[in-house]
Amino acid sequence: MDVAVLDIAGKPIELHIRRSNRVRGHRIVVRYGLPPELVVRPGATVAAIKEAIDFHKGWLERQLAKAVEPRLGLERLRLTEEQGRREARARISLIAQSEAAALGVGYSRLTVRDQRSRWGSCSSKGALNFNWRLVLAPHDVLDYVVVHEICHLVELNHGPRFWRLVERRRPGYRDSKRWLDDHGWEILAYRPPVTAAAAA
Repeated sequence: MDVAVLDIAGKPIELHIRRSNRVRGHRIVVRYGLPPELVVRPGATVAAIKEAIDFHKGWLERQLAKAVEPRLGLERLRLTEEQGRREARARISLIAQSEAAALGVGYSRLTVRDQRSRWGSCSSKGALNFNWRLVLAPHDVLDYVVVHEICHLVELNHGPRFWRLVERRRPGYRDSKRWLDDHGWEILAYRPPVTAAAAA
């Protein structure tokens, strides 16, 4: 991946440039806590990339000016991805088994993944997927995401009946949902160390 360094409000900002055949022209992606990314066509020339950067620079500056300072202190953690996946699977599996039994449904498999933007999903065949970074959230938030996906085994949509079911299972789910809206970007931006910290 190529990197361009831009001067934004007097600060050097790394802009990662990624080529993809899924875009028709170019687009820019800002995920707070991660370097901004310019996505261009595979055959984009240096001149075309420079033109795209110039086109988006003003918008990028406005977006970065609105960036919220991190508040969770995750930079102090030394949790590796392997540790996080192991803990996530253990905690998520317990909740999923309990909730599925309570609702009288079953799922075909449960997978824990490293996802860039999603917390969980439920396929039409009953396959559940969860983001391992949920272990970085408060337990009530992890619990809500698991219950949310289990409820999709009953209602595979986000219609009124689905949300009534979620509320019946977790009356306080709105607080957890709001926490994810406010702090989820910090969790997604967490970059785990390759190895665990040595014991003192």
